[in-house]
Formats: sequence, structure tokens, C-alpha cells
Amino acid sequence: MCIPFYFVKLIKVNKIVTVAMSEADVKLPLEFIDFSAAAEDACRLFHGRGHTYAGFEHMNIDWLPPVALITLYKEEENDYLLLLAESLQAQLGEQCKTVLVQFRCRERAPTALFLGEECHRTEITENGMTFNLEFGRAQNTGLFLDMANGRQWVKEHAENANVLNLFSYTCAFSVAALAGGADKVMNVDLSRTSLTMGRDNHRSNGHDLKRVKFEGVDIFKSYGRLRKHGPYDLLISDPPSFQKGSVDIKRDYSKIIKRIPQLMKPGGKVMLCLNAPELGEQFLFDNVAEHCPDCVFQEQLAPPAVFKEAEVGKGLKVLIFIYSPKAE
Repeated sequence: MCIPFYFVKLIKVNKIVTVAMSEADVKLPLEFIDFSAAAEDACRLFHGRGHTYAGFEHMNIDWLPPVALITLYKEEENDYLLLLAESLQAQLGEQCKTVLVQFRCRERAPTALFLGEECHRTEITENGMTFNLEFGRAQNTGLFLDMANGRQWVKEHAENANVLNLFSYTCAFSVAALAGGADKVMNVDLSRTSLTMGRDNHRSNGHDLKRVKFEGVDIFKSYGRLRKHGPYDLLISDPPSFQKGSVDIKRDYSKIIKRIPQLMKPGGKVMLCLNAPELGEQFLFDNVAEHCPDCVFQEQLAPPAVFKEAEVGKGLKVLIFIYSPKAE
């Protein structure tokens, strides 16, 4: 169900346009989309940014029921976008109430309503969990779909765990941990706005907020506070690649990895995530080998299959380690 946020203004497209195009005249990405995947759960329908579909490298399409969201990294003509929106709605059927376009190619990444009802906020589901999304308010909606398998892994490995969720954003990993039976979770993020949305996510899942902590602090200046609530059975680190004034992951990831012995229980699980296209998983392996060699690699989690990348290592990297200190 869509919820209006009247203080947020979506750009409205003037639809008094004669669309002279047809699907036969133009190239649409519909042939590459498996619409059978568009069930009740949110998912990416088309991942052009992986550069595996020539001519569509500037486009992603997400299904966030009841919203189809087209994200553009290069301009397209309005009539082309209207045709694409109409075609998506036709394929998705009555369940698609709204088609939005976000222009990442424009300053502040504005969002435009192309078809259907206004929708500024909605709740979506993923593997039995519920998440709140917002459109037109910030660059990101509140959930990164490429991390779906990571959230499912956390859900499956969090039973009775004390969990530390670093760079928690809207606390999706925290929701997964509580859904999987975690004892308690500490969420840490510099953005208090994101943490507020994280509280909403937990409420939407009926979780006991007494088992969840939300710390709006700078991780690199707050290790004492983190240790106070440890030691932890599961540590999740999913930092932004770069955040002006706070995070440069190439410079800063080692600072987190060095602190693992102070934060973790022996035998605890460590999930290290990296979404910098210019850095491969070897960057994480090298940092662990240098700064916390007692972390033993267990497995690498792949994103959902739709997130195809033409060049290996450009997409999301998620590595699982066990903290296994040697007896002295």
C-alpha cells in the first residue's frame, strides 16, 4: 500500500504528449526481463548497470510492489519513458499501481511520476520480512536489493546471537537478525534519519525494540561504546564506498578490521561487505590477512542472479569469516 508524503514533491510529467513511438519502433529492455520474478516480494527486474546489455548500461528497473521504479544514469526522451512505463505496467498487470522514474543523471536525483497513483512511501516484503521504502525524498529508497542474499544469510545465522551492525543505514540487517532469532542487535550509523527509518522497519515486523539499540555516532570515534555492548557473536560491516567527511573505504576499512579482536567472541562470524566497483574482493582478503589474520575465510555470498556484471568483481562483494584466535 502506498502512503502519501505530502511534504515531499515528486516531479509530475506533463502527459499531454502524442506518443508516436511503439515497441516495434524503439528498443526496450523488456525481452531481458523475467516478469515471473515479479511476485509479492521486491526485486530487481533489470540490471543494465552491469554492462551486460548493450544500449541499456544507463538503466535499472526495480519492482517495489506496487511501484515499478526506473532509474536512469543518462537522459532519455519523455515519450520513450512513457512507452517504457506503459509497457511495464501492462506486463506487471493490476498489481502495478505506479511507475516512477528517478533521474540519477540530474542534480539531487529527482523522481518523476510517469503513470498511476502518487506514491511517496510504501512497505515491501522480502523473504518474509517487511521494509519501508521512500520515493523522492533521498537518492536511495531505503533498501539495497543486491544485498537480499546477505540479509537471508543473516536471518539463517543469527539465532541467539548478539549482533553488531556497522553502517546500519535503515537497519535491514537488524530486521533480518531479529527475524532469525537474534538475542539483541546494536545498530550504528552516523545518520539519525536512517536509524529512525530503521525503527519503523522493526515496528513493521512486530519486533521488540528492547532487543535493539540505535546509535547515531561516528563508528571510528566510538569503539568504546561498541565494546560496552559486546562481545558479539556476529559482526556485519557494510560501509558506503565514500561519504564526504566520514568514510573513505579504501583508507578506512583496515581501521574496522583491526578492531575485530576487541569486539568479537572467539568463533564469532564476521560479514565484510564492499560495493566499490574499483575494489575487488582481494582488497578485503589483503586487509584481513594484514590486520586480523585470526579471521578464517568461510564463504563468499553472491548477489541475486539478476545482478549480472560484465566485468568480474565490479559488483557487490560479501565475504564471511570466522574469528578464530589462536590459543596463547
